[in-house]
Amino acid sequence: MTAGAGAAPGGAIRLTHVAVRDVRNLAHVDLEPPPDGIAVIGENGHGKTNLLEAIYYLQILRSMRGAKDQDLVRFGEAGFHISAQLDTARGPREVRAGYDRATRRKRVRIDGADFPRLSDALGAVPSVVLAPADAVIVAGGPAERRRFLDIALALTSRRYLTALQGYRAALARRNAALRDAVRAGGMPDEDRIAVWEPALAEYGATILVERVAWTDRVSQEFTRLAAAIGERGEARLRYATRLEAGLGGRTTEVGGRRSEVEEQRSGSAGEADVRAALAEALAARRAHDVRRGLTHAGPHRDDMALTLDGRELRVFGSAGQQRTAAIVLRLLEADTLRACHEAAPLLLLDDPFAELDARRARRILELLGEAGMGQTIVAVPRAEDLPAALTSLERWRVVEGALSRVGTA
Repeated sequence: MTAGAGAAPGGAIRLTHVAVRDVRNLAHVDLEPPPDGIAVIGENGHGKTNLLEAIYYLQILRSMRGAKDQDLVRFGEAGFHISAQLDTARGPREVRAGYDRATRRKRVRIDGADFPRLSDALGAVPSVVLAPADAVIVAGGPAERRRFLDIALALTSRRYLTALQGYRAALARRNAALRDAVRAGGMPDEDRIAVWEPALAEYGATILVERVAWTDRVSQEFTRLAAAIGERGEARLRYATRLEAGLGGRTTEVGGRRSEVEEQRSGSAGEADVRAALAEALAARRAHDVRRGLTHAGPHRDDMALTLDGRELRVFGSAGQQRTAAIVLRLLEADTLRACHEAAPLLLLDDPFAELDARRARRILELLGEAGMGQTIVAVPRAEDLPAALTSLERWRVVEGALSRVGTA
């Protein structure tokens, strides 16, 4: 597969140089990946996933595995530093990120300019990670699917990111006021709780509408890709909201008929109506929230419903079916990034086809190729684990955090 070879800006995001210093067990790594990418081969625990984590850090500015920044610093060192030079559809770019353990401060620079607000630097190195651990998106609880949606949309929509930040801040303050009311044990000061509800309704409406717009846009493609990979049943995706507010004479509920935001799509309600419905739900549940010390209405309680022949994949899907659905979600994430950046994102493959049969692995790579496969960095334990389509990649071996080039097949 040579989709990335000689790709000009506008075809694929390309790393031309990456430097990693003191991230986990990677003391000193310098790479100049070819246009197609590289294959990193090494036993578990030697650092191949750490390399992918370091590169992806420049995309989301935190660990893809949920680790704290101080836990990424190599033992005995004062901090870490990651830098990358890349070609994009808008020209060359240099991205640097560093963390100082003593001050617990993170610093990000793009093309020589500092970004004191880290949110302004999100998405600087467009990339998608595929790994067996992605199955948790499907098999885990609703929080895993909300996190997937939040990352995919925040990286490609400034409006969504702003709404998400505002919503989380207002939610934290309303929950704090609710906890204070629980501790007080008497009549709560409802004004201290209600004051945060307009912000929750405003930002929450934006989040709901954008989430539904995305799931609606990709739902048919989700079904098509799952079948193309080899899923026999009909896979479906839709947004499920817990909001129970009447809009246009309909009531919404998780797994119910149509959500109020779906009504918005059909033209019977606009974002203002969703905002009003959220405000009504927050007010209606205020007494319940006071008793529980927690906010129960809003998009932080929603889910993305994934089904196969009408049955929940989370509950009834096999491990293979859950893996397939998770891979399809990553393919859709890659499409979203491609549309935003007008170029194929980096593909970071962490032993992505483990426990998948060769036919499904081949079909996934074919689908990536059809969409315009970008520069690929694949990490596998053994050379024989490389799919046939990736065997021509330049090979590197990692042993105890040290990388050395071993040529090609």
